[in-house]
Amino acid sequence: MTTQASANGTRPQGKSKPSKIVKVPKDPEGRMPLGDHIRELRTRLFRASVGIVLGAIVGWFVHEWVIQLLENTVCNDMSVHGVGQPTPQCKNGLVTITGPTAGLALSLKVSLMVGMLLASPVWLYQLWAFIAPGLHRNEKKYSLGFVAAGVPLFAAGAALCYTIFSTIMRVLLGFTPKGVSNILPLDTFINFFLRMVLIFGVSFEIPLIVVALNFAGVLSAERLKKSWRYVTFAIFVFAAGAVPTGEPLGMTALAAPMCLLYYAAIGIAVLNDRRRAARNINAGLTPDEASNLDLSPVPVEQARPVEQVRRGFDDDYDDLT
Repeated sequence: MTTQASANGTRPQGKSKPSKIVKVPKDPEGRMPLGDHIRELRTRLFRASVGIVLGAIVGWFVHEWVIQLLENTVCNDMSVHGVGQPTPQCKNGLVTITGPTAGLALSLKVSLMVGMLLASPVWLYQLWAFIAPGLHRNEKKYSLGFVAAGVPLFAAGAALCYTIFSTIMRVLLGFTPKGVSNILPLDTFINFFLRMVLIFGVSFEIPLIVVALNFAGVLSAERLKKSWRYVTFAIFVFAAGAVPTGEPLGMTALAAPMCLLYYAAIGIAVLNDRRRAARNINAGLTPDEASNLDLSPVPVEQARPVEQVRRGFDDDYDDLT
């Protein structure tokens, strides 16, 4: 009966063996079809989004503390008075909220900001895991080093911004005419603070970019040393434009660490160029100098007999056949 069922093309009754899933081996160089790239990108984005959402949930419970921490930079300045009712948290009544939905929108914004900060290890790892398979071993090593140095530099710039932010706000609010009350919406104030944190953080990354260009062979240490005066002047001009107050204290507070980091980048570039020159014996030669070639004669190998060369060919056919 089983034979007849098979002959008729029907499947015989009984348990069928489950088909084994063949796992495709990964390419050692990280190559994959476009569809696999898109699916992996979707997975990485989903995991990063889950991390940010979980961090935002935690941020919801601490967003009032974060807002109070930011308000302390302006609410303790009694030389300026706002139209708001003075409170123990904001004694000068400067910070206000406009609109019925502004409070909810502000709470969500601060919670999301805290969530992105708390989940930064998660989404940074997902970004690295998506890029890393396409990099070579030495590129992975340098990339990890630059990321490990870039995160503390950005954090240092953000910390410096928070340290001098009260001074910046005091100078800016000092331009309020006498007899006039200033209105500072809380959402506008937080947006301004985030913009300043971004400017300070990115400014501290500039020396790291200089080191990366030196490691890539674009900028040499000698060129960096020759242009240090122009770079120092450009840093102070940039700091004067980045700090909205334009006062010497805020400008110097941003420019001085940037100059020190640039000089440290020059030192790293000098060490890297020395290491590169030690590996290349022709690195210090001018175009008019001859390279160190080994011109000693090399003994000629003994010629092989004709029979040994022709071994393996069929003499019944010509070469073309």
